[in-house]
Amino acid sequence: MKDFFARSRRKKIKSFFTLVEILVVIAIIGILSALFLPNYMAARERARDSQRKSDLKQIQKALEMYRQDQFPPAYPTSLPPAGSEFKNNIINVVYMNKFPTDPLPGRQYFYSYDNSSLSYTLCACLENRADRDGVTCSPPCSCQANQKCFLVTQP
Repeated sequence: MKDFFARSRRKKIKSFFTLVEILVVIAIIGILSALFLPNYMAARERARDSQRKSDLKQIQKALEMYRQDQFPPAYPTSLPPAGSEFKNNIINVVYMNKFPTDPLPGRQYFYSYDNSSLSYTLCACLENRADRDGVTCSPPCSCQANQKCFLVTQP
């Protein structure tokens, strides 16, 4: 009879995971997630930076079309609010249906102009500090310390 109970107890123990096995699995999952999470975050930063660059190039094209429609040639004194139309009310021309905004809430694109020399500067703060297109920030950009900027000027 003793032998019967010993065998049935062994069967029960073998049919469940031990605490050590569960802890090992949890540790492996934790290590794998620690390896992949930073890569995922970096990919999201690069995607937002790519969106910023694309937005500034689109704004640049709209500014050039705006300048061509002005007499004498001039750039706008300010950019329209995010999400609104960028248009010329005098001749009823729309340059952008929806003016873009920075992909992160609370951030903005910077714009400065000089109509005497017909020049302007558009700027966005980049998240990826290793971006090849990034330059050291200077006015009109006001980014955080050690952050790079993407600048677009008149062509």
